[in-house]
Amino acid sequence: MVGRIEEKKLLKSLLKEDESQFVAVFGRRRVGKTFLVRESFDYKFTFQHTGISTDSIIKSARKKTQLEEFSKSLAEAGFKPDKELSTWYEAFDCLKEIIKKSKDKKKVIFIDELSWMDTKGSELISALESFWNGWVTARKEKDVILVVCASATYWMMDNIVNAKGGLHNRITVRINLRPFTLRECEDYLASKNIKFNRHQIVECYMILGGVPFYWSLLKKGKSLPQNIDDLFFKEGAPLKDEYNNLYRALFNKPEQYIRIIEALCSVGKGISRDEICKKTRIPSSGELTKKLRELENCGFIRKYIPFGAERKNTLYQLIDNYTLFYNRFLKSNKYDENYWKSASNSSEVNAWSGVAFERVCLEHIPQIKRALGISGVQTDVNSWRCEADSEKGLQGSQIDLLIVRKDQIINVCEMKYCESDYSPNLSFDKAMRRRISDLRIATKTKYAIHSTLITTYEVKETPYSGNIQSIITSEELFG
Repeated sequence: MVGRIEEKKLLKSLLKEDESQFVAVFGRRRVGKTFLVRESFDYKFTFQHTGISTDSIIKSARKKTQLEEFSKSLAEAGFKPDKELSTWYEAFDCLKEIIKKSKDKKKVIFIDELSWMDTKGSELISALESFWNGWVTARKEKDVILVVCASATYWMMDNIVNAKGGLHNRITVRINLRPFTLRECEDYLASKNIKFNRHQIVECYMILGGVPFYWSLLKKGKSLPQNIDDLFFKEGAPLKDEYNNLYRALFNKPEQYIRIIEALCSVGKGISRDEICKKTRIPSSGELTKKLRELENCGFIRKYIPFGAERKNTLYQLIDNYTLFYNRFLKSNKYDENYWKSASNSSEVNAWSGVAFERVCLEHIPQIKRALGISGVQTDVNSWRCEADSEKGLQGSQIDLLIVRKDQIINVCEMKYCESDYSPNLSFDKAMRRRISDLRIATKTKYAIHSTLITTYEVKETPYSGNIQSIITSEELFG
């Protein structure tokens, strides 16, 4: 198993605990939650069940269908209900019988895709509360490890992790499983004997993000462009239809979520709530707030307040690499099956690669801090922008990555994707000096401001390269 060292160690340690444990594992779809749990417990469970997607089932039959599937899992674990289950209270009563009869030292109960089981009016959460609070924790034997898991991170946060009802503060272990880093992707490719150099791994990350399932589809013996054509552009390509499946699996009515995502895909920078409303024609309301929070919890977007701004100036930005790639190249469905092999240096690819590389950098902030030698320094990481204002002496600037440090230094980061060593020129130098000047004037900061370049290869020595305070290459993003 590649990566997940700390998470696996934590789950294994629960087998030695003296108290029963309630574990919540969450993270975006395809990130490897189920695999982590199964590997950590060596595929040995007293009971395991996976909720099923009921999108294609009429609403009135969804609860019945979920209970029927749960009943099948009970039978596989050695307990066949003597009647058809009609409530989740009855279902968990049956689960109690399995636990009581089990000779396992620790009774590991694994319920996957719990959110799909929570159909309208099902009372699943109430029954789960009763099972845990009224029975598991009341037993003299403290031998149950209940692991619940779901890809709908927002649902897990609202109903399990941050529950306000009977499950409030009942979670003993929470694992927010993050996508792989560049280094973990490199290790994963090595485990599959796939030979990519680090530049190719960065480009692949720009397309797939750190989602392990997507990386599992890569084939050895093929170049990166060949693999990308196979995954996205050929007839029946496995990731061509993933986009709609991804959002349908997470949200009951995905249309408005997709409209928000597409609005954010249309711009490289973060945009305000008002701009989202204009682009999507979704009214500003509590429902929009909920949808934005859910997309953020699922790891598709990030929310941030620009440096020196107030909360009302909050911006939203797409950070999911796969979603960006799909919307740039697959949505229109106009490319042939060999597109990526011949697409290098096209205007479309060049425009996308700059934005995509910025996303890779934003997902590797700890590595950037390590490269700067400030791993132990408290920082605020966000973006910043200002409009031109001649009266204030502002020329107008956009800074996509700003690291504000407690040691009274601000790193103004410029992220440049290149196919070879980067040569800082007069245009780059002017732009960096303009950003620093605008930031100093607009925020009146007394901190020292360091120009910082993050790029793929090395930086050539030019008359302007000496003005750069810090240089980070993609090699250091693997740190």
